[in-house]
Order: sequence, then structure tokens, then C-alpha cells
Amino acid sequence: MLLALLFFIVAAFYASVGFGGGSSYLALLVMWGLPYTAIPAMALLCNILVVSGNSIHYARAGYIDRRMLLPPTLASVPMAYIGGRLPVEKELFLLLLFATLLVAGLRLLVNYRRYDDDPGSYTPISPVWGGVIGAILGLLSGVVGIGGGIFLAPILYNLRAGAPKQIAATASLFILANSIAGLIGQLQKSGIAAEISNYWYLPLLVLAGGQLGNLLTIKWLPSRIVALLTALLVLFVAGKLGLDMFGTSAP
Repeated sequence: MLLALLFFIVAAFYASVGFGGGSSYLALLVMWGLPYTAIPAMALLCNILVVSGNSIHYARAGYIDRRMLLPPTLASVPMAYIGGRLPVEKELFLLLLFATLLVAGLRLLVNYRRYDDDPGSYTPISPVWGGVIGAILGLLSGVVGIGGGIFLAPILYNLRAGAPKQIAATASLFILANSIAGLIGQLQKSGIAAEISNYWYLPLLVLAGGQLGNLLTIKWLPSRIVALLTALLVLFVAGKLGLDMFGTSAP
């Protein structure tokens, strides 16, 4: 019940800033000891359900910037599929997950104030550079089980590629495309579908939480605070994983 409640809350918070919650789903699933082979597929499925609502919301509001969206997204999709199909040993998966959570948490912590950024002078990202970024993030997304938006958004913020809501819209659609491609790849591994079916209630709760975040936009909690709390959670789990992997027992 606690895991289900946390998934609902995470989905609502992430939806309010245009993300799907993949990094936090990964963190929670690892903490709850789910089979590591099922973790990426479950996180990707939950991502899809949350960012689908985000994408519709931003598209209706007119925040989609095709020049910002298309190069990284088109380059990322085939790489996310390839990453999802790759067989990964438990030790390598945990190492990649640790590195992913650590980088994601630090990037979010450093840039959390930018979620309330004001419009300024922006420079569109070049198609080539966007494609390179998208391909790298797509491969990582498919292997680990995230949508990649938690990496893409800070990069776009640092490059001043567009307004905050345009970046949030781009991140949402990027996550959606990568998560679908990565999940297709993950489901082609033997036994994955049966493993994630045991946790059927989690996707239902993130769907409800994501809709709440989209409809209410969590006005009582500023977006920058959501981003800060998320960064702290992700870094906490990364630290726990790091201690489990690299720590030595006391004499």
C-alpha cells in the first residue's frame, strides 16, 4: 500500500513539471526489492501513462516547438529500442542505474530554480547537436528504464534553447517516444511481461496521479520545490545504491 501511494504522489508531482517520474519509479522499485529484470519495463510503462497526459496538455496549450522537439526525439527512438532489447547483467544494471540516478539528481538539484524561469533570450538548438544528444539519451533510456527527459530538460535549459514551458513540452514528448520504444524492446525479453503483470495496480495509480498533476498543476507547491524534492529523493536512493555496491562492512 505504501509503494502504491508513493507511486501516485510521484506521478502527480512529476506531471506538474512535465516529467514522467521514471527515475523515482526506478528508485522506489529498487528500494522495494522488485526483480531487477522487471524494473525497467515497469518504470517505462508508468512513464508512458503519465507523460501521455502531459503531452496532450502541452499540445492543447500550444507549447510544442517542433524545431526543439524533432531532432533529439527522432534520433532517440531507435536507440531507445536497441537499449531496451540489450540483455544486461544485474551488476551492470545496478551500476548504470546508480550513475543515472546520481547524474539526474545532481542535474535536477543544480537546475531546480530554472523551473520557474522567466522568458528571456533563447537560441534554438541545432538539428545535428539535438540528434547527437537524443541518440545518447535514447540508448541510456532504453537500457535503464527511463524516458530521458530528466537529462534532456537540464541540457535544454543550460543551452537556453527555449522558454520553460516549451522545454517541459519537449521533455514530455521525448519521454513518451523513448518510453514506448524502450518498453517494446524490454517486452521482447523472455518473461518480462509476466513479471510486471504482478504489479498491475502501479500503472493504474500513476495514471490517476498524472491526471491529478495535469488538471490541478499542484498550484499549492511551486514547480521549483517539486524539482528540489525530487532531486533529493533521487540522490538519497543513489547514495543508498552506492553504499550497497561500493561500501565495505565495518571490521
